[in-house]
Amino acid sequence: MKILVTGGAGFIGSNFIRYVMSRNPSCEIVNLDKLSYAGNPENLRGIDDNPNYTFIKGDICDHSVVEKAMEGCDYVVNFAAESHVDRSIHGADEFIISNVLGTNVLLEKARLKGISRFIHISTDEVYGSIDKGSFDESSLLAPNSPYSASKAAAEHMCRAYYITWGLPVVITRSSNNFGPYQYPEKFVALSVTNLVEDKKIPLYGDGKNVRDWLFVEDNCDGIYFVLNKGRAGEVYNIAGGYEMMNIDMVHAILKAMGKGPEMIEYVKDRLGHDRRYSLDDSKLRAMGWKPNHTFAEALDKTVKWYSQNREWWMKIKHKDSYKSYYNKQYKA
Repeated sequence: MKILVTGGAGFIGSNFIRYVMSRNPSCEIVNLDKLSYAGNPENLRGIDDNPNYTFIKGDICDHSVVEKAMEGCDYVVNFAAESHVDRSIHGADEFIISNVLGTNVLLEKARLKGISRFIHISTDEVYGSIDKGSFDESSLLAPNSPYSASKAAAEHMCRAYYITWGLPVVITRSSNNFGPYQYPEKFVALSVTNLVEDKKIPLYGDGKNVRDWLFVEDNCDGIYFVLNKGRAGEVYNIAGGYEMMNIDMVHAILKAMGKGPEMIEYVKDRLGHDRRYSLDDSKLRAMGWKPNHTFAEALDKTVKWYSQNREWWMKIKHKDSYKSYYNKQYKA
């Protein structure tokens, strides 16, 4: 088995590579990543000298690079994406280029090379917000941010390649991921690392926006499950089953780190902030999949990882570009 993983130096992509190589050591993996601001080669330290692992620096929008990376591969798992909602609000161009045009290049090369399975990694945000109940895979897509709109557009291209040419595409939509190697602009990683530095946690609005939380290792397990058992042309929701308001997540982090509520700093809400996401993943669970971690176990592992790997995230958070973004986002 040989898999092309795009965006494999990012948060979920690097965790997926680690997961697959620990579960199936004979599997060959090609990692194609352009190493944008959130792509970090250090995410794969210890993997990069494995003879079954190959890294190619390149952009999924580059036809020749993609063709080279896909040579001899059986499967493609596409994680490559611009993924931060706040950044998409400040400028959508890169999101359209990477998430839509880049996905189209991958689909076209996969079609021409006869790839056996194309797994496209999407998000629960394509559904938009829901007040009650949960979205299942047949729910209407109603994205509310430039980021989620670009991911929905990419999904439509995937469907078009399946319907028109029979390319065996499978889409996964996961809820909010957290865990090791997450770029510290994201909510949980930012909260934990700020507390380690004895800084406050910035919390948008009233803190009552609701999210379902999924440990990244469980998402990787779900993706691998779909890679092996999913049906072409299908969509699969992957949820953690731990739905809570952002303020409750903050209190859980504070408790895990022995801090009090004085470490919360309420900041102006972001534009178009979806109130609640909720996924019904009964379709996947009926096939035999479920998360392997409780929320408490996952949060404990996450807090310990960031506490024990300060060097990894300190390099990121103390770059001028990161500090400029953080101050613009939360200190205005």
